Amino acid sequence: MQPIEQFFPNLNKPFKAVITCHQKPDGDAMGSTLSLYHFLKSLGHDVVVISPTNWAQFLDWMPGVEEVIDFEANREKSTELVNNADYIFCLDFNILHRTKHLEPVIAASKALKILIDHHQQPDTPNFHYGISDVKMSSTCEMIYDFIVQSGHSNMINIDIATCLYTGLMTDTGSFRFPSTTASVHKIVAHLKELGLQHAKIHENIYDQGSEARLKFMGNAFLNRMQVFPELNTAIMSIPKTDIYRFDLKTGDTEGLVNYLLSIRGIRLAAIVIDREEERKWSFRSKGNFDVNIFARTHFEGGGHANAAGGRSSKSVEETAEDFKNIIIDYKTQLTQ
Repeated sequence: MQPIEQFFPNLNKPFKAVITCHQKPDGDAMGSTLSLYHFLKSLGHDVVVISPTNWAQFLDWMPGVEEVIDFEANREKSTELVNNADYIFCLDFNILHRTKHLEPVIAASKALKILIDHHQQPDTPNFHYGISDVKMSSTCEMIYDFIVQSGHSNMINIDIATCLYTGLMTDTGSFRFPSTTASVHKIVAHLKELGLQHAKIHENIYDQGSEARLKFMGNAFLNRMQVFPELNTAIMSIPKTDIYRFDLKTGDTEGLVNYLLSIRGIRLAAIVIDREEERKWSFRSKGNFDVNIFARTHFEGGGHANAAGGRSSKSVEETAEDFKNIIIDYKTQLTQ
């Protein structure tokens, strides 16, 4: 994989590009793809964003989201666009299988693939150009640097700023995570100088939940949460019956795992959700307990040191029981 700087001269020549991200895109995935989309369009390139799946309703307000194509709902059109692209920009994921059913289409494409991501252990042989930096707070921070370092900081308009801020805010936990460096605040200051209305973005992301979602959360805390104080660990198991009962939509469980870390003394928080195809895990931690290693070792996952995901083919009850047995071996790390 060649350094991302080697790609910069190509920005001066017209090209066709597809921008994509991981399945079930969050604020950073959607923010980074749309900010890059607006930037490349302003340079005159033929660009389209393809999401591997649908996305949360609380992202539907973002500038340009109406142009995003859902691969699962438009497979034929998406495949044609990928096959005709000169470049495929792969944002906010480190390995192709995180694009779900879009993976074989990308893999078969003759387009050059560009990686911009901040997750650990990237599959660099599958990318022609790119940058992978785990120290970055978000992929949106990296897109900001991509624009500035390529000599186009003057191209950052209010739409780009809005999309960038969305990812910066959501992936840093509203700027409270350790990844929130001085550089992040400097970027926000620049975006504010451009006229960014940050309060409206926060409202659009965090204040648009449904009554059913709030009731679901209450039920989850009351009936689905277990705390193991002797291991500084909390877990929540969400069966499929809860998803149906409360008519949950994509994104309705977003951020739920973070509440478990708000319990005094908890260093490891985990939530497993019964999805149609598999059981999906989310892990969060405080301090030096590395959930990226934990997820990779036990649950076919990975991510960041303090935020990672995983999966299991077992039932939600079985995989939750596995987790409870596994964490016993980590008692020293979790309690020292």
